[in-house]
Amino acid sequence: MRKLSYFIACSIDGFIGDPSGDATTMYPFVDEEFLEFLKAEYPETVFTSGRRALGFDDLPNRRFDTIIQGRSSYDLALKEGVTSPYAHMRQYVASRSLTESPDPQVEIIGDDLVGKVRELKAEDGGLGIYLCGGSQLAGALLDEIDELVIKTYPVVYGSGMPMFGSEFAVTEFTHEETRTFGNGAVVRTYSRKR
Repeated sequence: MRKLSYFIACSIDGFIGDPSGDATTMYPFVDEEFLEFLKAEYPETVFTSGRRALGFDDLPNRRFDTIIQGRSSYDLALKEGVTSPYAHMRQYVASRSLTESPDPQVEIIGDDLVGKVRELKAEDGGLGIYLCGGSQLAGALLDEIDELVIKTYPVVYGSGMPMFGSEFAVTEFTHEETRTFGNGAVVRTYSRKR
C-alpha cells in the first residue's frame, strides 16, 4: 500500500496562503540550507524547470513518483506556459471545471477523487503519492492522507487559506520527526494515528 503524503508549506498560524491563496511571502525562506534539504530528501517536490535551473534534474525521485494537485496549484504553472510542471512524476490534477488536459502527461480527475486516490494507493511497488497544495483538495482527501510533512515558515498571516478546507473533523496524527533551519523554518513530519 502506497502512502498519500500532504507535503505543504504554511505560516506559523497554519495558513498555506493569503486570502487569495498567494504564498509568495514564504518563498524567501527557501535559502541555501533549505534548498540542500529539499535536494537531499525531497528533490521531486521541485518543479521540473526548477530542478533543471538548479542543476539537479538528474537526481532520482526519493519519496514520490506520483503527484496530485488542485486546479489552483496547477494554474500557477499554466500561467507561466508550463503544462507539465512535474514531468519527472505521474501527474494528476483534481478539477471539476477543467475537463480536458492541456498536456498528455497530465491526467484530470473530474469525479470520484477518493476512488482514484484509493486506486493509486493500492498499486504495488513504487514510491509514494505527493499531495501538492490545495486547501479544498486536502480537505476532500483528509481521510486518505497517511502522512503530513509541514514546512512551517516564520511568518504570521492572521487570516488566509487554511491547510484544510473541510468540515470540522478531529483527526489524530503521530509526530515522527522535526527538523529546524537557521532561517527559522521548521519541517515537521506526522503519520496518521491508527
